[in-house]
Amino acid sequence: MNKTGKTSKRIIFLVDMNAFYISCETSRNPELKGKAAAVAGDPKNRSGIILAANYEARKFGVKTTMLIHEAKKLCPGIILVPPDHEFYKKKSREVMNILSEYSPVIQQNSIDEAWLDLTGCTSLFGEPVEIAKKIMDEIYDKLGLWCSIGISENKFLAKMASEFRKPMGITEVWVDDVKEKIWPLPIRQMYGIGKKTEEKLNSMGIYKIGDIANTNRNLLVKVFGKYGDELYRLANGIDPTPVSEQPQKYSKSISRSTTLPKDIVDIESAKIVLLKLAEEVGAEARSYGYKGRTVSITIKYGDFHTITRQKSIQPTYLTKDIYKTGVDILEENWNVRRPVRLLGIGISNFDEGYAEQLPLLGFAKEMGEHDREKEENLEKAIDKIRSKFGTDKIKRALIINDEKFTGGKFSEH
Repeated sequence: MNKTGKTSKRIIFLVDMNAFYISCETSRNPELKGKAAAVAGDPKNRSGIILAANYEARKFGVKTTMLIHEAKKLCPGIILVPPDHEFYKKKSREVMNILSEYSPVIQQNSIDEAWLDLTGCTSLFGEPVEIAKKIMDEIYDKLGLWCSIGISENKFLAKMASEFRKPMGITEVWVDDVKEKIWPLPIRQMYGIGKKTEEKLNSMGIYKIGDIANTNRNLLVKVFGKYGDELYRLANGIDPTPVSEQPQKYSKSISRSTTLPKDIVDIESAKIVLLKLAEEVGAEARSYGYKGRTVSITIKYGDFHTITRQKSIQPTYLTKDIYKTGVDILEENWNVRRPVRLLGIGISNFDEGYAEQLPLLGFAKEMGEHDREKEENLEKAIDKIRSKFGTDKIKRALIINDEKFTGGKFSEH
């Protein structure tokens, strides 16, 4: 209860790390401070884009996903740093460790941002803005990283608030502030709205978030289905979803994809790529304890035409199951006359209760329940070793043999 006798509202933070990749690089290389710099992929491997630019580079117009040659035209003196994803994961864990000192309820939304539920913590740490300042200072003092923090009573508004002031900004947006602070914003700035949804809303005469909030709810549902109802609620500042310590439970899928260094036409090369991606998908699924009932693959061809195909299986988070099913789908859809540019694989259709059921008889014959348990324990043990010592410490023979011939690149035999 608060001083007025009313039930205290939730206090939700969204902590968003600013220019995370390049900030991580600057934390270990102080010479980058004050200079226009960016983390960028290797143009020789067809990943020649800006992954993260610091604020000095952004002043010249350099943006994420911009091609390197375009960035150099805008900012000839820009310093480009190759990505080190293992280092960024390490720094992300350090950030999350600091956040866990303030709240036990944390939902990591991505490598560089997380929600915290700080309801009831004001007696320990002070008022919301005070707590945000403490978090921001601690992350900077200990890790040398910048962040912005959004404060609200729900996740959606906290996320929206975190975008208002960057870098190193703290912004409060409560439900009572929605009409003044959120409604005037263009719909593209609404969290979760992409280009296609924006175009569809524009065709309906809807241009600002306030327009969504004041549109007939039934009309939105008719056009967008259940998503229309969600758009209406969020535009009005309503978001009852909890801060979940296991967000994948509420996600539709876990997936990985990669753009290949060269277009490939050989299916055996494609299988190696799928195996590497399936390793990551399986490891993430096991970390949350969720088994998927659908495996899907994505194939983007050299002409940029993309197809997605899927197959239902018994609930699993085993890499070998994900990979084997992915290969089955790949073989059914492979076309040697169409070079492939990108491959992806994922699992979805999570259902914790269903995942605990015993396998059907036909599946049990292929791998007995005892064998499956052994396989799960083995893959979990491998996950722990990789987490502690790095992903290169244990590799499957198929990948090792491929790397002998390709030097670690995706092969094209």
